[in-house]
Parts: sequence; structure tokens; C-alpha cells
Amino acid sequence: MRAKFHYLGMAIIIPVYGIQVCPFIESQNPVEVAALIGGILLAAFLVRSLIFTRKVNSLPLARQAWSMFTFDLGILIASGLFLSGYNWIINDFPFASGLKVLVGIVAMGLFASADLALEREREIARIVKERGLVLKISTDFYPLTSRLAFFSGAFILLLVAVLLLLIIKDLDWLISVEHAVSLKSASVSILKEFGFVFVVVIVEALNIIRSFTRNLNMFLERENRVLEQVTSGAYDVSVPISSNDEFGVMAFHTNEMIKQIREHASEINLTRDATILTLASLAETRDNETGAHILRTQRYVRALSIQLKNHPRFRDELDGNTIELMYKSAPLHDIGKVGIPDKILLKPGKLSDEEFAIMKQHAEIGAEALDISETQLGTNSFLDLAREIALTHHEKWDGSGYPNELQGREIPVSGRLMAVADVYDALISKRVYKPAFTHEKAMLIIRDGSGTHFDPDIVDALIKIEDQFRSIADKYSDEKYDRKLLSA
Repeated sequence: MRAKFHYLGMAIIIPVYGIQVCPFIESQNPVEVAALIGGILLAAFLVRSLIFTRKVNSLPLARQAWSMFTFDLGILIASGLFLSGYNWIINDFPFASGLKVLVGIVAMGLFASADLALEREREIARIVKERGLVLKISTDFYPLTSRLAFFSGAFILLLVAVLLLLIIKDLDWLISVEHAVSLKSASVSILKEFGFVFVVVIVEALNIIRSFTRNLNMFLERENRVLEQVTSGAYDVSVPISSNDEFGVMAFHTNEMIKQIREHASEINLTRDATILTLASLAETRDNETGAHILRTQRYVRALSIQLKNHPRFRDELDGNTIELMYKSAPLHDIGKVGIPDKILLKPGKLSDEEFAIMKQHAEIGAEALDISETQLGTNSFLDLAREIALTHHEKWDGSGYPNELQGREIPVSGRLMAVADVYDALISKRVYKPAFTHEKAMLIIRDGSGTHFDPDIVDALIKIEDQFRSIADKYSDEKYDRKLLSA
């Protein structure tokens, strides 16, 4: 449709322009002039339509926009040469008259070809994005700055040529009609001619500026959108490479940068996960609890978090990234137990009041150790959550917990979630001081603790997904965990 618009516009404008700049064309019947020029442009458009698919669409996408520009410009220059040759041979026009018409067609063709090439760039960008393609960038592309310089230079030269042709024609006309027309009417006629040319040039120039700006905005918006996502921590994005120019090179290097960031982030995350498991395993070696306890509780926490992420009181705190970090951090909830003496930690019976007071210190010991690490590494959401969980998972909703007797929503969400997960798992697990309770009995105890020990909203969430808890407990039971270790 855009090509039809340009060719139709030229079929209207070129005859008017020819009549204004060439006395020989002006002497002909305007209908015949319009029919001749319109017919030649129609033939050019049909040729373009017939061979366009084979000539341009068969090329690699990276080359199509520039090829379209040269292809369209070549067709229109050929049309101008044919028209000039026809008038020279058939109508016996002088060479100068043919040159005048050729200059007009080339000028209009330059605008049309540039606009159609820019439209092709947008179409290529759409195809690349929709199909997930990646254009191969070559090092010998025609720089954007050179293209702008070429187009600007050609535009200025052609505009000057058109104006000179108008001036020469009008001077000849004034000499020939020196006494036949008044100066006023001659001035009005000349101003109309120049006004016509300037209107056409301004409209075409504004269209090119608009078309180029659309492309520029498209490339920059895609680049900036991806960079914003990367800044927010999304490393699975990429900039579509849809042009073989500076923007294509920029997109290529941006994607390479994101790839390296993703690889480094993955390495850091693996190191983080290994560090967590190492620290958690260290605590496990000094505790009566098994490693399966760590696996179960972190999965309980994640299940509860996912269930609550759309809850009005939790949605602002439980986004996807926080849930994942909480899942990773949960194994460190009892890391402070490494600081508790063996005679208390491993005592096969109920602790005395004095011993229990020492045992309660593990929450602060773990938080202080993680706080030191956080101070060394700087602000880090993973360590912050790990410290938060270690410190607050023994706080109670009614304020009777330890170490700081926090109450209600003073307790961080991570601590409230971990409290439910930790107590549930302790209830269903066998300990030296008690047998394993059934799931039903554990749920009854937790329901009774709603509003005193536990956040009522979290207890309600547990009730809704208790089958998930039962499934996690079965899949990561102590017996299966021990058998897996033996087989390893």
C-alpha cells in the first residue's frame, strides 16, 4: 500500500512539475502528458511487483532494506530515462528538457525509495521478533551516518537542481513574454511554481523524518526495554537483532553482555546454594535433626509462600524472587546451633530451664554470624533473609516467643512462615525425646496454636494445602533420605 501511494503521488506530481519546468512539455496537451507519465510509472510499479519477491525477498533479511532502496531507486531512474528518451525520440525534445524531467523523477524517487526501505526495516524487525530469528551481522555494513550523509547530500543537490531548472525556465519565460504580461502576474505565476515545489519537498521531507524517527524509536525502545529488565534482575531476555547496522551491532553486544551476566549470575547462585548447603550440613552434623528436615522445611516454606502470594496482606512481600530466596535461605534457620554446647544440643531428654535458656541463644548466634557475613559482602537480600529467618523463627504471634518477644506482624513474614514449617516438621518427626506424631495430630496442634503461636493467615493457608505438606513429608522422609545416603 505504501508503494502504491508513492507511485500514485508521482503520477500526479511529475506531470505538474514537468509542465512547470519544461516549455516543451508545457506546450503539449496536459491529459496526454499525464497519461504518458502515469503509464510509465504504472509499468514501473507492475515490474516492481512482479520481480520484487524474487529479487528482494529472496535475499537474507539483513540485506533486504538496503537492497530495496537501490532496487526502487533503480526502477524509478530507469523510468525517468525511458521518459526522457521517449520525448527525445518521439516528440523531438532537446536533451535539456529530458534532463529536467529526469531530475524531478530522481528527486521523487529518492524520497519514495528511502521511505519504502525504512518501512522494510520495520517489517524485518517485526518478522525477527515474531519468529525469534537472529540476523547475522557482517562487518562491512553501510554505516548509518554514511547513509544519512548520502541522503542529505543527494537531497540538497537535487533540490538545488530543481530550483535552478525553475529559475532558468522562468527567466527564459520572462524574456519571451517581456511585454505581454505584467510584472505582478508574472510574479504570482513564479511564486506558485516555487510554492508547489516547496510544498512537495516539505511533505516528502517530513514523511522521511517521521519514518526514520519511527525506526529509531523502535530500535532504542527495544534496547532500553531489555536493559531495564536486566537492571531489574531478568537475565533471560535479549534484544532482537533485526538490522545490519550500528543498531544491530549494539543489539549483538548487548546480548553478549547479558549472556555473560547470566553465566556469572548462575555461577554466583550455584556458589550461594553450595554455601547454604555446606553451612546447613555443618549445623546438621551437630544436631539430632536429619538433613531431610532441611529439605522438608524449605519446601514447606515455599508451598506456603506460593499459597499466600496473592493474599492482600502478603502480596507486597511475597514476589517470585523473594519466595525463591526464602526457599534457598530456609536451611540456615538453625545455623546458630553450631554455637550450642554438645551436652545441651545432643542431650537425649528434656532440657532443664537453664539448658533451655542456653539453647534459645542459637537464634541470636545464627543471626549474628550471618550479619557478620552480610557486613563483609555488603547489602545482600539472600543473607538478609537468612539472618531474618534464623533470628525470628522462634518468635510467637502472641509475643511469648524468643529471642525478642516480637508480636503479630512485628515478626517478619519469613520468620512466621518458618515457624509453621519448623514446628510441623518437628511434630511429625521422631526425636529422642518423643515419637513421631501423625499428620492429623500435628495439624490439630498447629490449629490450636493459631493466633497464639502462629499467624492465623498462615495456618489457614496450611489447612488449604495440607495435602502438599503430607506429600513433601512422605517424599523426603528420614527413612528415604537415609537410604539415599547409603546408596550413594
